[in-house]
Amino acid sequence: MNHSDSIRLAVGTLTVLPVGRVGTIDRRVARAAMLLAPLAVAWLAVVAAGAGWLTARLGWPPLLCGLVCVGALTVGTRALHLDGLADTVDGLGSGRDRDSALAVMRRGDIGPMGVVALVLVLAAQSSAAGTLLGSWRGALELAALICCSRAALALVCRHGVPAARPDGLGATVAGAVPGWAAVLTWVVVGGVLVSLRVWSGEPAWLGVLSVAVAALLVVALVRHCERRLGGVTGDVMGAAVEVAFTALVLSAVR
Repeated sequence: MNHSDSIRLAVGTLTVLPVGRVGTIDRRVARAAMLLAPLAVAWLAVVAAGAGWLTARLGWPPLLCGLVCVGALTVGTRALHLDGLADTVDGLGSGRDRDSALAVMRRGDIGPMGVVALVLVLAAQSSAAGTLLGSWRGALELAALICCSRAALALVCRHGVPAARPDGLGATVAGAVPGWAAVLTWVVVGGVLVSLRVWSGEPAWLGVLSVAVAALLVVALVRHCERRLGGVTGDVMGAAVEVAFTALVLSAVR
């Protein structure tokens, strides 16, 4: 396996950073790319949290600082995950059968339910992020949470979870990650979050609770998509990232 292809796939898919041409994308390359997702966005996490922290130093209101951070994150990901969230909510909320729901998600235009989901999620993320950006420790924690939220992809792409369509990003990476690797990824995430809580002088169990809630929400989303759609798509993966990040950042609010 060419590890550079996995790195290029992860960074090129999850961020706007130009990485050049990716070679052959087989299951091993896809698996490594999904496991590398938290590290692939590290530079973007630092840029987004840093931008928010700088605006906080200028005396801007916390909510506006949070918006700067979330806005930078959105630009740096081409709004990929937010688009996936809106499409997933529209498809699942349409009340239609599997094929019709997938057609709604494929169209790409955003319906009323998708708009509401985006407004609520962006408001929650920006408000919570703004409370963390008041200190350099909080900004560093926020950057870590952005990276940790990408571990949601390991859960979505674990073995046994089928692709809802035979084409697209979902078909390429669905089922590529062994279950043990997905669990290990979240154990690492749990270790990071526990360390952050202890570093902030808070009980370690709060870190365990936050990672458990985020992981359970992602698993619940995947299970629901399996029942309604027959599997997962690239949109579902984006939605899972946004769900995980929202849960993690809200749990970090003091």
